[in-house]
Amino acid sequence: MVSVLILAAAAVSVAILLAVRLWQVLRPLHVTPRESLRVLIVAGSGGHTTEILRLVGSLSRAYSPRYYVIAESDEMSAKKIHSFERARAKRDSTNEYPPHLYRIPRSREVHQSWLSSIFTTLQSMWFSFPLIYRKRPDLVLCNGPGTCVPICVSALLLGILGIKKVIIVYVESICRVETLSLSGKILFHLSHYFIVQWPALKEKYPKSVYLGRIV
Repeated sequence: MVSVLILAAAAVSVAILLAVRLWQVLRPLHVTPRESLRVLIVAGSGGHTTEILRLVGSLSRAYSPRYYVIAESDEMSAKKIHSFERARAKRDSTNEYPPHLYRIPRSREVHQSWLSSIFTTLQSMWFSFPLIYRKRPDLVLCNGPGTCVPICVSALLLGILGIKKVIIVYVESICRVETLSLSGKILFHLSHYFIVQWPALKEKYPKSVYLGRIV
């Protein structure tokens, strides 16, 4: 009985320490101006990639180098990213080309069961954390594909472990007018800045940031 109580107390202590550490990682951070920011961009199939590239197109050259992450089977996003960065390189001679493009296993397929998605997400995490650890971005920018969940969790782990605090900016898709996407519901609690593009979502989620339509 005593050993059980000791284990329970130890588990509670660890949980409290992790909760406190997570709070420290997620709390607002005073950002000092810098010449450049290493940004990791999570792109997804369909409209997600189109939207995120519109957003990246509005960023200054200070947001570099840029690292793109896509699902390993997402060839359409790879083509869009190459096309975008090639056009940018023609306009700006300092722009690097080809882009830094990385692939990880898809965390959840369309219509995949919730139970099996737990295991595929863990598999995706297995590839995500080493990537985040190697690149150590200053900023993670994403807008809703399932691939962004293991990436953002890996970025948080980097901060929890005291390696580096990575700012997570989540921009909910313009298609989401009244309800959040599944990724949005998860990352609403785990992102430093959660941006919505419709006033109805701002009313439902007061802690979100509403800037109007940005993509």
